[in-house]
This record gives sequence, structure tokens and C-alpha cells, in this order.
Amino acid sequence: MSAIALRGPERVVIHQHRRALWSAGALALMGVAVVVAAWLWASSASDTFAGSGCSVENTVRGCGDTVRAFLDTELRFSRAVDYAGLAMMVLPACVGMFVAGPLVGRELESGTYQTSWSQSVSPARWLAARLAVPAVLTLAGVSVLSAFSAWAWSRAKGTYYPRGDWYEREVYGAMGSAPVGYALCMLALGALAGLLLRRTVAAMVVTVLAYVPLTMVLNRVREDLWPTVRLLGGDRPGEHAWWIDSGMLTASGKALYWRDCEGPDVSVTPFACMRGLKGATEFTDYHPASHFWPLQLVETGILLGLAALAVALAFRVLRRRHG
Repeated sequence: MSAIALRGPERVVIHQHRRALWSAGALALMGVAVVVAAWLWASSASDTFAGSGCSVENTVRGCGDTVRAFLDTELRFSRAVDYAGLAMMVLPACVGMFVAGPLVGRELESGTYQTSWSQSVSPARWLAARLAVPAVLTLAGVSVLSAFSAWAWSRAKGTYYPRGDWYEREVYGAMGSAPVGYALCMLALGALAGLLLRRTVAAMVVTVLAYVPLTMVLNRVREDLWPTVRLLGGDRPGEHAWWIDSGMLTASGKALYWRDCEGPDVSVTPFACMRGLKGATEFTDYHPASHFWPLQLVETGILLGLAALAVALAFRVLRRRHG
């Protein structure tokens, strides 16, 4: 989005916060460059190690230093991917803070919004610009970073220090459509906090505090956002499956979970608890790797719904206070 191609309050937003936007873009590119450099270094070290004749599993005399150097390089790349995933988890809160603070809260606190409103810009148009500009930049930027995170994770899987599986919080929250949903949701919540509190620091703090329970709740209910697959007969799910629960299925079709047998008597194991069941079949409920996108899209839909609600409330607050 170019400030030259924009008109009115959208161009003003870009002009006023161009340094912060450029800094954020430069920081993101720096992070991408570090991960790519670590991957190139690891790839080169892997090729060199493959031609050395040494083995990690069966290290022979004279190969100790070579093996250590190779593993150190792999570890650096894995850690770089970990840090990138952590940054993706923090990014939505940063987006919300930026909107709640500099874009909305500071202007209301200092009274500079009155200058815009006195120049034929309605309050609704003023707020729309402060939502549209970061929304477009967030949608584009976070989508690219999410795709890059997926690429980095796929490369780290082939190292001796692979990252977690697709369903683990640090991995799931760094790729797919969910990071975009979280960022847009926090953008909307940040705008609402800025309008309600009209104080820069207070709005930023409340926005960050809102992010914590939001992620905790969605992490807790994530496994229920899409129907699980039930495997019967004691077989185990395939590789990269997200195990949810297991138990015994009675002849009448009633599911009894192993956790139902937990009690104060530790001498009674779950197997002993269910030993008397006649015609029961063991089962396992799980999410296969193919459920990644259904889960992501449902969670993203919830987040976008919350974002739409927050935006509607923000415009309502603005109308009630300023007509």
C-alpha cells in the first residue's frame, strides 16, 4: 500500500506512522533473513557432513569434532525456527497494542483527532482509516510470515532437532490462517480498547491482557472445533496424529473413557476397572494431520467473528460519544 496512491485519512495514517511501519517491516525482514541464513548454513553443513564419511549414530575415532560441528549447526537452525515461532505467537498482541496506543488512544488522549474531524473527515471515516490501513498491512504481512513459518518448520523436521508436531501450540499458532485471525482480532480489540479508555498506555495494557485469556480459551477448546476420528480395536493412530482420548466402547455403543476409572483407590488401574466389560472394544479418538486446515479455518472463523463484533462495538461507541 503506497501513501501516494491513498487519499484522505488513510494517507494521513501512513504518513504519521511511517517510521513505525518501516521499523516493523525491517524487523520482520531481519528475522526472516536470520532463519534463512541459519537454514543455508545447516544445509551446507549437512552436505559437508554427508561427504565426510562420519556418522552421528556410530561415531568413530577422528569424527568427534566433525559430528559436534554438524549437530551444533543443526541446533542453531532449530533454535532460530523456535524463536521465529515465538515471535509469531507474540505478533498479534503487538498489532493490537499498536492500534490501541498510537493509532487510537494517543490521538484521543492528546486531542489531535479534532484536527481531522474539522477538515471534513467524519468520526466514522477517521476510525475506518485507522482500522483499514493496519488491517490491510496485517493481512498481507502476517500471511507471508505464516507461510514462511510453515516453510521453516518443514525444513526443521528433517534435522536432528526437529520442532514439535503440527498440533503443538507453538507450531500450530505460527502457521496457517490462525495467526492472521489472531492478528486481525487483536487489531479490532485494540481499537475498541483505545476508544473506551482514551488513554494510550492503559489501552495498550488492556489489549495485551485480553490476548492472554483469548489464546488460553481457544487452545483449550481447539480439539473440539472439528470432529475427531475414532479408531477401534486397539490400533494406534498413524504418524503425526494428535491423540485426544481413548477408552472402551461397550456392546451397546457407550463410550467409557480411561479417565472415568480414575478414583481415590490407586491400586485399581484403568484396565482392572474395565476388565468386567463384556464385548467391549478399545478405541482411540484422534485428529489426523489432514485435520490441520479444518481446525485452522474454524478457529480463524471464530476469531474473525470476534473481530467483527469488536469493530461494530467500536463504531457504536464512537457514534454515542461523538454523534
